[in-house]
Amino acid sequence: MSNSVFFPAKSTIRVALVGYGNAGRIFHAPLISGVPGLQLATVVSSKPQQVLADWPQTQVVATPEAAFADPTIDLVVIATGNESHYPLARAALLAGKHVVVDKPCTVTLEQTEDLAQLAQRQERVLTVFQNRRWDADFLALRQVLDSGALGRIVHFESHFDRYRPSVPDRWRERDLPGSGLWFDLGSHLLDQCLQLFGEPDDILVDLACQRDAAQVNDYFHAQLRYPTRHPGLRVLLHASALVPAAGPRFIVHGTQASFVKYGLDVQEDALKAGARPQGDQPSGWGRDPMVGTITTPRDTGPVRTQAPDVAGNYLAYYAQLSDHLQGRAARADVTREQVVQAMRWLTLGAHSAAQGCFVGPHPPRL
Repeated sequence: MSNSVFFPAKSTIRVALVGYGNAGRIFHAPLISGVPGLQLATVVSSKPQQVLADWPQTQVVATPEAAFADPTIDLVVIATGNESHYPLARAALLAGKHVVVDKPCTVTLEQTEDLAQLAQRQERVLTVFQNRRWDADFLALRQVLDSGALGRIVHFESHFDRYRPSVPDRWRERDLPGSGLWFDLGSHLLDQCLQLFGEPDDILVDLACQRDAAQVNDYFHAQLRYPTRHPGLRVLLHASALVPAAGPRFIVHGTQASFVKYGLDVQEDALKAGARPQGDQPSGWGRDPMVGTITTPRDTGPVRTQAPDVAGNYLAYYAQLSDHLQGRAARADVTREQVVQAMRWLTLGAHSAAQGCFVGPHPPRL
């Protein structure tokens, strides 16, 4: 990538946010505005009064084309319905903008690969908002795994269960390409898994509609196998919208100890409540009220110790991207290659659910 993509002489990267629904309003706008070096300059929305009430210094335009045509915009963030990600991201890249897409990148692997190739030709950044890499519990888990305290990992279980018995009238709950829990929360759980263990050999996914009015899957259970990279390891990824009494968020067993963590990261609820974190590492932000536990067997009985108490920090995603665009970091944390990789396994998971069997990226060896 040539230095032409960077803005080392600019003190501020001007950002256009396309879409001001839940994702744009709750996540992207506050996080962009909270990072030094980024300016929420433009919002594309059909509801300018709502945007200006929240961000009075921001310009509101009615169409994405107006934002893409603005030569002062450096970065475009796409927070619209999944079906629109591909055409909007493609148009933004062709207009010479760097692009952040809310997960999933697109609704097909072919679309994501096309965007990645276009971004490479245009010498522009294409990245996906994988904010869950900065969940407090995931950051703590990475420290535990890096320490070697658990030994060789043989079982990894990641749950994202919630109790939402009513089906809201929104596009995510309708029978549309890219809708459903697998493409929604599955995008996050898969990305975390790929960060920890790399690509599996194959995947088996079960999808279901459990709520009475569900049009698309609101339950998934995925198993990933790693005979090549991690013999014996079994990874389970699970999410449901109909769990009144949630179990652990993470269950990890190794040859020497186990890690168990209850409770979801608190940053989403804080943002929904209107919090606006400021600075690269805001004081008190993202503290985990339910730190995980490491259980180590001993001759005298199990010894339980507290896992690292690490604060979550969604701002770090945009702070690191800002550093990259201004030449202070070699790459974006969520690279083009990782974007394609995650989409590949989302797609393979959907194929597995349709076929009812394990599937992998390559034909089985004979």
